[in-house]
Amino acid sequence: MGSLTGRRILYTGAAGGLGHQTTLELLEAGAEICALDHDLHKIEQLLADTPADRRSQLHLVEVDLADRLALETTLAKLVADAPLDAVINNAAVYPARPFEEFSNADHDHVHAVNVAAALACTKAALPGMRAQGWGRIINITSITLTGGWENLAPYVQSKGALLGLTRAWAREFGKWGITVNAIAPGAFPTDAEKIHPDPEGYNAMVLDRQSIKRRGHAGDIAASIKFFLSDEAGFITGHSLAVNGGWTMH
Repeated sequence: MGSLTGRRILYTGAAGGLGHQTTLELLEAGAEICALDHDLHKIEQLLADTPADRRSQLHLVEVDLADRLALETTLAKLVADAPLDAVINNAAVYPARPFEEFSNADHDHVHAVNVAAALACTKAALPGMRAQGWGRIINITSITLTGGWENLAPYVQSKGALLGLTRAWAREFGKWGITVNAIAPGAFPTDAEKIHPDPEGYNAMVLDRQSIKRRGHAGDIAASIKFFLSDEAGFITGHSLAVNGGWTMH
């Protein structure tokens, strides 16, 4: 895969979970990253971990993705500076409890962060991509779409929406040289896993279900993202790539 030098990428949730290490790898590959996140501690940590010679490529923006007006104002400023070559819709919230305990407000909040923010980011980036005849949109979905997980209904619903948008956008945007693909991570060690009541048992369960007997790491996701961002992936669109060590196969 070629260099990402000169590519300007909007990345939501860039400072947390899998985003942190992936952002560092994209910077190393030469990309300019507009990193949107809402956790100031994680933003500060990402900045601290960014090599000095790469910091000029990183633009950190603290914004609540559930605040539509604040997000749209932020996006308007970003695209006014220069067009965006790519969007990675990664940010997500994942409250866990039985379906009947979720309020309408809970559903609305999950949708606002996981779906509506992706709509806003893609809409903001689209004119610039269309004008230059080149663009990449990557939606981060989830292995939970395959079933088998309880108490995550709003989250799973939101990831299903992103998968549907991947296919709809791929069909609609392809004529402008824009590809749209999804990446569905499996079980990766992140903050979400730390709250599990039996970490050792959970780890053993994951390894038992995977064909590849190691835990996934951020580099596995970064490699997939860099591939979809590359010119070599220019004839692939509307695809969902499962990065889960062979837990599920299609």
